[in-house]
Amino acid sequence: MPSATPSPAWDGRRPATGTEPGAAALLGWLTDPDAPRLCLVTGAPGSGKTALLGWLAAHGPRSGRTRRRPARVLVPLAGQSALGTAWAVADRLGVVAGTPGDLVGALATSEARPTGRAVLLLTDLHAAAEPDALARLVTELAEVGRVRLVVEARDDTPALAALRAGPRVAVVDLDGGPGPLDPVEEPARPLPDLSDPAAVCAADPLLVTTAYVTGSAPAGVPGTLDGPEPSGETADGHGGLRTAWMRAGQSLCRAQPPADRALVLLAALGDGADPRLRPTLAELAAGAPWRLRWARHRGDLTPPWPGPVTVLGAAGGPLEGTLLVGDRTGTVRLLREADAGSAGRLAHAVPGRITALAPAPDGTVLILDDRGRLHTVRGTASRPPYLERLTEAVSATLARHPGTALAAIGGSVVVGDRLGSVHAFGLTGLHQAASHSGRVTAVAAVDSATPFVCSGGADGTVRLWTPGRDPVPEPLADRRSPVVSLHAAETPHGPLVAVAWGDGLVELHRPEGGPKLSFRPGPPVRAVAVTGSGSLLVGTDESLLCLAAKK
Repeated sequence: MPSATPSPAWDGRRPATGTEPGAAALLGWLTDPDAPRLCLVTGAPGSGKTALLGWLAAHGPRSGRTRRRPARVLVPLAGQSALGTAWAVADRLGVVAGTPGDLVGALATSEARPTGRAVLLLTDLHAAAEPDALARLVTELAEVGRVRLVVEARDDTPALAALRAGPRVAVVDLDGGPGPLDPVEEPARPLPDLSDPAAVCAADPLLVTTAYVTGSAPAGVPGTLDGPEPSGETADGHGGLRTAWMRAGQSLCRAQPPADRALVLLAALGDGADPRLRPTLAELAAGAPWRLRWARHRGDLTPPWPGPVTVLGAAGGPLEGTLLVGDRTGTVRLLREADAGSAGRLAHAVPGRITALAPAPDGTVLILDDRGRLHTVRGTASRPPYLERLTEAVSATLARHPGTALAAIGGSVVVGDRLGSVHAFGLTGLHQAASHSGRVTAVAAVDSATPFVCSGGADGTVRLWTPGRDPVPEPLADRRSPVVSLHAAETPHGPLVAVAWGDGLVELHRPEGGPKLSFRPGPPVRAVAVTGSGSLLVGTDESLLCLAAKK
């Protein structure tokens, strides 16, 4: 696939000789709020197009200026499919997208903070594997308010001609014959055997994605196809590897060791896959920090997939070893922690969507609905009268002031609100902390030797607090992505806190000290939980995973 190599005189701090007019035009386009959102950089081979975009990606404000500028994200398109490009762009912009359409939707609906705006610099459209599909994706992205795009291609590219015909397009033409940059043709990289998990995990993931998408593997390579591949576990032509890759692709395409990629691929493997793949991938993942206990995916039959996950709970007391899995319809299924086998359903009459589950030690399950109201599902054991009165008091409070997050321990109910405060209702009174800037998205309470509350917010922070004391000033975690789920539990390894962010990252923290562990399943994470044994549960729209940290 072609690339451009700058001349030895080019140091990257200024545009290469011969491209200065194009650089000035691009900077003028960037600073003009009324300019079209799409800019095309065209020209003959060797005119400096690719290097110009590389310079623009690195070009910052003048020395002494502190004005924050939108992020500039450089994504090469050479050899890329539209799907691989969507995954790369989503990862760089902090969203999760399973398809190009998902990417457009995620960018259109996500919060457009100043740090969230971006300029996408897309090089080598003429060398892409799917230039027409990429041109359609560029057109749709150009309509998203938080994104501007610069697309580079040679003059004779049909997809570029389609983009140039759009009603709102700026063009920077570097045509003028060969300039200071000489194109260097790289030899084509050999495709891996797409049915060999070791080869797939070690290969360039963008190359693997393109081959799986287009079916472009050459004839004669074992396990590959000459044309587009059918879908399905057993019919995907690769024993289930292609289906698993498509399920977890955005995570798999990140830079990571082959062992970590093997773990993600193993976690995405369905029960209809070639049975030889699972032990092979487990061996390849031996160097990863996690061990996969089990995984259940859409379409699995043994045991059946429990459905899309919106909330998770790990119960103790009479329900020890039982997982609570809620879906979009409000149904809460009970699963065995050991193997995700069915253990029935929670008998409740809560209409609408459930936003939080809080199993209490006595077997009672507290539920927060999408209106912020509290509901109680009593267990088989009788509740002490003081707990009944506490729950009734919290329920009455939330009827007037809806909650956004919920947790419970022995003698307390913890609630988060939309203004960033956390409220701990206990037998000794009410304690409150203004922990977050913006909505509290999740809370957890741990009944350890030193009980504490953990909260996550739309501000991307995770904070610890012991009711009755001042909150811990430094956050346990702080990222530029909202916390979407959080859970904590006392385990044989000490208290553990699981956090999921809106960009698809899951982390396991040890508040008492120790390394944090991270995992990205690929799809958007809807809920996480920590079991009493210390395992991590990760729920998505089409999967439920159980991981254990290696000692």
